[in-house]
Amino acid sequence: MTGHPIFASIYDRLLADSERAGLREMRADLVHTAAGRTLEIGAGTGANLEFYPDGVTELVLSEPDPHMAKRLRIRLESTSRAAEVVAAGAEDLPFDDASFDTVVSTLTLCTVADPERAAAEAKRVLKPGGQFLFIEHVRDQEGTRRARWQDRFERPWGWFAGGCHPNRDTRRLLVSTFETVESTGLEFPGSGTALVKPMISGSARR
Repeated sequence: MTGHPIFASIYDRLLADSERAGLREMRADLVHTAAGRTLEIGAGTGANLEFYPDGVTELVLSEPDPHMAKRLRIRLESTSRAAEVVAAGAEDLPFDDASFDTVVSTLTLCTVADPERAAAEAKRVLKPGGQFLFIEHVRDQEGTRRARWQDRFERPWGWFAGGCHPNRDTRRLLVSTFETVESTGLEFPGSGTALVKPMISGSARR
């Protein structure tokens, strides 16, 4: 897999304004509730690493893009957090059924090639009662001007943003996949994020 070398090299800088404007706090609020054996899908460059609590007994980070994974490993080496980095996409996780207590996804389901399969895989590897923690930007309400712009600019936005789809109805996907879903509507912080402004954060249970 060739990945996106240029996008990986500028990813942290692209999100820096949003992280300072509140995305970092959103990550912290979400990830501190992880517990037990935990898997993060699409771990990227490791923006969530510092927020995992002591209640996480084992941490596995899956990242299919080799350029992202390289930066993830470098960041991991600079921390005291023990974790395993696995080169695997969210649609085909190399783990046994019901083998994790928590699965984490932050800004991942917008990019995967097959979000339905990725959500099904997250559910598959969760233990009964396990939690899927997420922060994802989502499609605006149907019929709004922003939703129309999300559709219109889906392809050029993807070229710029490493394959991201701004118009995915991810909440509906999660509701159709998991038994229970609790989510809060948010807005993507920072400037230059109009297409991906609507967000959700929350948890789903198997």
